[in-house]
Amino acid sequence: MRYEGTVYRPPSEANSFLLQATIGCSWNNCTYCSMYADKKFRVRPLDETLGDIAVAGRSFAAQVRKVFVMDGDALAMDLGLWEPILMALKVTFPNLRRVSCYATAKNLLDKSAAEMTRLRELGLELLYIGPESGDDTTLRRIAKGADAADHAEAAAKTRAAGMKQSLIFLLGAGGAERSVEHATASARLATTMDPEFLSTLTLMLTPATPIYNQAQAGRFTMPGVDDLLQELRIFVREVNPTATIFRCNHASNYLAIGGRLPRDREAILQQIDAARIDSGPLRAEWSRGL
Repeated sequence: MRYEGTVYRPPSEANSFLLQATIGCSWNNCTYCSMYADKKFRVRPLDETLGDIAVAGRSFAAQVRKVFVMDGDALAMDLGLWEPILMALKVTFPNLRRVSCYATAKNLLDKSAAEMTRLRELGLELLYIGPESGDDTTLRRIAKGADAADHAEAAAKTRAAGMKQSLIFLLGAGGAERSVEHATASARLATTMDPEFLSTLTLMLTPATPIYNQAQAGRFTMPGVDDLLQELRIFVREVNPTATIFRCNHASNYLAIGGRLPRDREAILQQIDAARIDSGPLRAEWSRGL
């Protein structure tokens, strides 16, 4: 299998066939992210992608149940490329249950309702979307490329097409200055987007990123651990989806918790409160990572 550069996938795609149909990220301006800094976005030639599917099929066709299409926002591909890829996946892997990819609000808004419906018909079922914040001030500062209203509209289009969403919000993204506003607005946006899956990660100040340089220059202050737990508490307390699987177990997080929201809200809040009193359950700094 041909992979260019470091590849990234959501934790829930650990057992998936990773298909690199695009290289890099079509936006690639977020101030906190270095994942695709060494790549210039492009779509791989279709024959290469179909060739990788064929190679994988010859080796483990019956074993593949999930496919994650990479890189950073593969939904940016035109429908004319998605169609043969999704059809090849369906034919090659008889036990295929799900195809997913990363997506941005811009990717979604650039697609028509008919295109989204067609993608779902062909098997694209789950989109991983990272609003990171619901606070427009924070979204501008981290150069997300879309505001809260854009994300809400993108989510509505996703639901209308029959696709599922897995949303990612980033604790600490508002800095110490907008910690509460960031948490509150993020809960509000997550409620509006109403995903099937919801997760919180914690901002990691990665060297060479703009936000790291801002922190070094004193223009960005990362919230302390207790403030991050308070952000998490606000988020869990105020988010109100219809029914979502919530996870806060990524390696970047200090506290690994999860459950179903809103059903398990009180139990999760109790775990957060207990951790703020007794830091024993918190992940050690040395063991945190991306």
